[in-house]
Amino acid sequence: MVLALRQLAILAVLSSSTWLINATLTPGSTSRYWNCCKPSCAWDAVAGDVSGVVTSCDINDQPLSNATVPSGCDGGGAYMCSDLSPWAISDSLAYGFASVTTANPSCCSCYMLTFTSGPIVGKQMIVQAVNTSSDGATNQFDIAIPGGGYGLNDGCSREWAANSTVWGAQYGGITTNTCNQFPENLQAGCNFRWDFMQGADNPAVNYFEVTCPAAIVAKSGCTPTCCIPGGPSAISTFSIAPAAPSAPPPVPAAPAASSAPPAAPPPANPASQSSLSSEAQGVFITSAGYYSFQAAPVRRSAAPVASLEAANGALLR
Repeated sequence: MVLALRQLAILAVLSSSTWLINATLTPGSTSRYWNCCKPSCAWDAVAGDVSGVVTSCDINDQPLSNATVPSGCDGGGAYMCSDLSPWAISDSLAYGFASVTTANPSCCSCYMLTFTSGPIVGKQMIVQAVNTSSDGATNQFDIAIPGGGYGLNDGCSREWAANSTVWGAQYGGITTNTCNQFPENLQAGCNFRWDFMQGADNPAVNYFEVTCPAAIVAKSGCTPTCCIPGGPSAISTFSIAPAAPSAPPPVPAAPAASSAPPAAPPPANPASQSSLSSEAQGVFITSAGYYSFQAAPVRRSAAPVASLEAANGALLR
């Protein structure tokens, strides 16, 4: 469990623009949807302290500058943008958007999901809340995936002339890959379910809150004002300066001449090889490396960490 938490924390912050807010793991569930409706977090008066609102699009999938345009699901001209489709960052990490139901859901907050069931156990995804809802189960993430089903509302019939033959059931959407019959702007997002998610059907997750990666904010246009990408901002918990570099060891004097063979070096002391397998229970990463956030003294890596594999093999100092 401790190792899993360490790995979650590392992957949550592989970008210098992603910082942990709350690393407490909470079990949750997922579902999927794509209803084409204007997101609830796309209105001027969204709940929560946010910078910007989620971008909505016109019927031609072009961004709207006016956040007051009514939703296409209510007869208006604002729809869900295709930019809110999910995408893979690597084989094990993806970004996307979701309708979020938690105890206190907040527009534009981001969450790291780690899948705990189905064929994608161990894969992870950072999602941003573009809808917040009191419907559905608590701690549920309804991931926005084209072809995921309309759910309660259907704007896709109006925007894309969608039909159930291609778009599938109202709840759950398609059961086989018909993505090549979707509008071109939605095909990559539709294929995400069959590629990155390997056809997983509403897998369970553990999750915790993170600040939003810049790549997500660039697509949605919205982020909580507490957590502007690039630093911890108002989150004093993580206002930790990088550790000063250690002084170099003194240069040993040249050994006296001797005919005896040199002595073998002493064996390495495993206790001094402080790696992630025995160290910090949580880590956040900046361009200068990764840092422990447990109570022990903050220690800095010798070099930036570019991957989970590199982090697991690196030493803290």
